[in-house]
Amino acid sequence: MDSSIKDDIDQFKKRDNVTILAHYYNSEEIQSVADFVGDSLALAKVAVDSPADTVVVCGVRFMAETVKLLNPEKTVLLPCAAADCPMAHMVDADKVAMLRSRYGDDLAVACYVNSTLEAKALSDVCITSANALDVIGQMPQPIIHLIPDRNLGAHIAGAIPQKQFIFGDGCCAVHDDIDACTVMALKDAYPGAPVLVHPECSAAVRALADVVGSTSALVGEVERGRAGTYIMCTVEGVRHRVAEFVGPEKKVVFPAPTPRCVDMDKVTLEMLRDVLMHHLDGRQERGKGFCVEIDEELARRAARPVERMFSLSFAKRA
Repeated sequence: MDSSIKDDIDQFKKRDNVTILAHYYNSEEIQSVADFVGDSLALAKVAVDSPADTVVVCGVRFMAETVKLLNPEKTVLLPCAAADCPMAHMVDADKVAMLRSRYGDDLAVACYVNSTLEAKALSDVCITSANALDVIGQMPQPIIHLIPDRNLGAHIAGAIPQKQFIFGDGCCAVHDDIDACTVMALKDAYPGAPVLVHPECSAAVRALADVVGSTSALVGEVERGRAGTYIMCTVEGVRHRVAEFVGPEKKVVFPAPTPRCVDMDKVTLEMLRDVLMHHLDGRQERGKGFCVEIDEELARRAARPVERMFSLSFAKRA
């Protein structure tokens, strides 16, 4: 890590009352300078609770937009303007309208938080891979159209058989590309190693799992478990979290080719420094990052399903 860039970032944070948020899928160098590392639900919750005036989201566009949606009074910065999530755009608005017309009040549209604001605005509730079972289980409608990820939808449907599910047509290419044969090869190479699988993976890979869960849940399995080796079917960025909190006595191995999120990898320390340096100027001329702004009417429509997610997700903890 470039110590001079890290020193610059630390100085900007102190000067401007900044909180830096990173996802488990970010690079090790980004996670190392973040104030908080977590999955999408945790990041959204931390952003709401943070006293900082400025929040930097070292992730992809939908993450920063969701943080801004929940914190309209705060400055929300995205270091890399090009960091986006292809799955976030895999929502068919015409299909949503058709299903609403066909099923009326019997249908609820549940939108994965990994989606655009426009997709959220079409929905009744948002979900994450961490809270989907709790949230959808509390929805009164018997029919659920889950957008955009078909793999997550199929996983949730298997756990809530009393509801009818209609899946979207999207997927996370990184998780969907993890091949069951490579996982089987790892099982042969590491007999007895628990297989930990993200629900965005295919049905064939989920069928090999000892645990299917959100990124934070999979990391927690390693932290709490007694095995020496774990087969991890998610993005390789979680390796840093495991190494930091578990140590060298536990090992995580990933199927080949190593799953990496190309868009998360676009976020660099230089971009983080630059967006902090120039954030008062708004959108930067070099296009490396920008201050997130949201249309007021779109924000109003998109906020309702996100707020409902929070109310249902944390209802059992009250």
